Amino acid sequence: MAGPTTAERQKSASGGSRPPRPPRLPRLLGGRVRIPRPRTLILSLVALVLLGAGGVWLFYGSQWLRVERVTTSGTRVLTPEEVREAAAAPVGSPLISVDTDAIEDRLREKLRRVDSVEVVRSWPHGIGLKVTERKPVLLIEKGGKFVEVDAKGVRFATVGHRAKGVPLLELRPDRENAAASLRRFDSHRLRRESVRVAGALPAAVARDTRAVKVRSYDSISLELSGGRTVAWGSGEKGRTKASTLTALMKAAPKARHFDVSVPTAPASSAS
Repeated sequence: MAGPTTAERQKSASGGSRPPRPPRLPRLLGGRVRIPRPRTLILSLVALVLLGAGGVWLFYGSQWLRVERVTTSGTRVLTPEEVREAAAAPVGSPLISVDTDAIEDRLREKLRRVDSVEVVRSWPHGIGLKVTERKPVLLIEKGGKFVEVDAKGVRFATVGHRAKGVPLLELRPDRENAAASLRRFDSHRLRRESVRVAGALPAAVARDTRAVKVRSYDSISLELSGGRTVAWGSGEKGRTKASTLTALMKAAPKARHFDVSVPTAPASSAS
């Protein structure tokens, strides 16, 4: 008969199984865990409260961090004075309490020429107004004055003189098909298409364009300097037509008439 195993002999010698030892607590400061005294806790809480109150007073109650100046940047036609007046920034108020979103809304509401604006706090005493103005791509003559229209179709200003390098819109529906054309595409839609065309023109062509003539939705043409003309067609495929026109003008520099209404089959002629 086999005798006891090694494990059994060791268990018998040790007097049976022993319960596991509890985990040792980390020894801190000579093996003792010190709990902060109530007085220390109270002093720490008081210090935190005082620190928070001091921060609130610094930002809201003191005279150190208040709005003292308002600066502008990015203006081209608008003056800094016009922008600051429309912004109505609360000079003298705590800088941290300034509602920058409200200032942006006021600027866009009061100044239609403003396309976008960013209002930033300039610590410790300033407010910065970073303005981006709308750029006209088309002019609409009205009562001897000119309405400026941007690439989004927004009419944002009426001026007394024609801006240099901005084409004039000539909305002249075809007499034979005018009624049918206007029933399907009203004057507002036709103006919007003309804006699409003007916005798609290459920079060099846009500066040389005198007028955008609209007879119908798919019959839009350009009048360039020197009596040259461009048959553009509709406002669709504007980028393709723009690149095609640029290549066509380089290939036929002496041509006076260009046709990109079908950009895959452009044409040019000298008469």
